[in-house]
Amino acid sequence: MRFMMQLLCLAVMLYHYSSFAQTLGVNPLPSFAERLQEPETNLSLAQALQLAATANPDLVVVLREVEAAAASRIQAGLLRNPELSMEMEDTRSSRRQTTYWLGQPLELGGKRGARVEAAERSREVAEADFQVQLSALRGAVVQRFYEVLAAQERYRLAQSSMDLAQRGLDVAGRRVIAGKVSPVEETRAKVAASSVRIELTQANADLLNARRRLSALWGNPAPHFAQAEGQLEILPFLPALNDLNALLEQAPEVVRAQKETIRRDAMLKSEETKKYPDLILRGGVQRNEAINDNVSVVGLAMALPIFDRNQGNIQAARVRVDQARDEQFATDIRLRRDIAQAHERLSAAILEVNYMRDDILPGAQSAVDATTKGFERGKFDFLDVLDAQRTLFAARGQYIRALGEVQRAVAEVESILGPQGGSLFNATQPQN
Repeated sequence: MRFMMQLLCLAVMLYHYSSFAQTLGVNPLPSFAERLQEPETNLSLAQALQLAATANPDLVVVLREVEAAAASRIQAGLLRNPELSMEMEDTRSSRRQTTYWLGQPLELGGKRGARVEAAERSREVAEADFQVQLSALRGAVVQRFYEVLAAQERYRLAQSSMDLAQRGLDVAGRRVIAGKVSPVEETRAKVAASSVRIELTQANADLLNARRRLSALWGNPAPHFAQAEGQLEILPFLPALNDLNALLEQAPEVVRAQKETIRRDAMLKSEETKKYPDLILRGGVQRNEAINDNVSVVGLAMALPIFDRNQGNIQAARVRVDQARDEQFATDIRLRRDIAQAHERLSAAILEVNYMRDDILPGAQSAVDATTKGFERGKFDFLDVLDAQRTLFAARGQYIRALGEVQRAVAEVESILGPQGGSLFNATQPQN
């Protein structure tokens, strides 16, 4: 019985040592992501990126998986627990023979090393997932930030349209009072002013929604910042498509696919080690009450791999290795296609912006100025003024949309290639 108590004490000591060792390698995340205070004045792109990287809810979820993978790596390296058992022969106390066993399973075939390797590769995949999410988040922040800038410009454009419409209405009213035009001209001016007022209301709603979509990236459904501060009209340098493709090997998704293939290989090796049976080394003491004697006993135990040699799991792991390689190839093809499409959209949008800024907008503005002055002098009808104004506002709206398309294409490339992709887009000031 004293030997039995010693075995129990040893088991308790091993348990407490194992629990203490597990606490040494894990640094748990705080319960909530640390949040930065959103400024209540103007918001820059750098501030938006910092806010999102600190408090984005989806990013925190991925970070939790990294923490869990690190804990799984610790678990994979632990030794098997010892086994404590008791056998009793004959229930009569005078002739009872009791054997107390303490056994230690010994893993053969490199199981523990392969298991640790697979867990380490899983941790690397979790970290790669974090980098993919971080890169996608950066692209989303850049895109939504410039969407806010574009919405602000559209709202200013709608306000300018409202001012021009009100100016036309005032001129038409004065000319009707002077008897130089029909009252129908004033009615047309009122209808035009009402239409522009509706556009102003819609532009304001679009701006509010764009602001909410941006602040939602750092978990704030009600934005606090006054306005986005940036220059929408600064065009990026257009790199060659080959230069973008040259960075694809460093793209977060490509790196993640490569690490996933390595992880699947490690899992295959881990499954292959399981076809070897484990050895259980046992030792203990046997108490014979009939002769009042204790005898030391030792033993070995091993499963016979006759039916189950883990062949099904090994075959499944081999298939998943092939699947990971296929996914890696598909990822490379998809990203090259996406980069090519974004590059083509960026090239077309830059050409459109330059053409609109250099040719169309100056001509449309000159037409508005000329028809407005001519209308005031009685040389043009008010319909001519309205047509010129509509042409100018439509051109400005198209110009803003083209600027937004430029930034969307840049954000897409940056989300694919990561920060190294953004370094290729060296901004240049727009030509006057």
